[in-house]
Amino acid sequence: MAVTSRTQREWAKLGAQARLVALQEERAAILREFPDLARMSGSPAVVSGLKPARRFSAAARRRMSAGMRKYWARRKAAAAAKNA
Repeated sequence: MAVTSRTQREWAKLGAQARLVALQEERAAILREFPDLARMSGSPAVVSGLKPARRFSAAARRRMSAGMRKYWARRKAAAAAKNA
């Protein structure tokens, strides 16, 4: 019986799923044994891929707000001119 590439891919997927389960169980066991590893910088348990929130001063927020009001006013005027 010849094994098709589709069958091989399905077997590979099942193997990958089993390996992921094993890795998750191993990770959980390690973190139970060494809970401080979850708080380490750069640990996948802590790093979510998000950048830290940027903090703007009140003056900077006012400048951005004024700039966005001008930006949307220009867009609205351009759209009105285009539709007229």
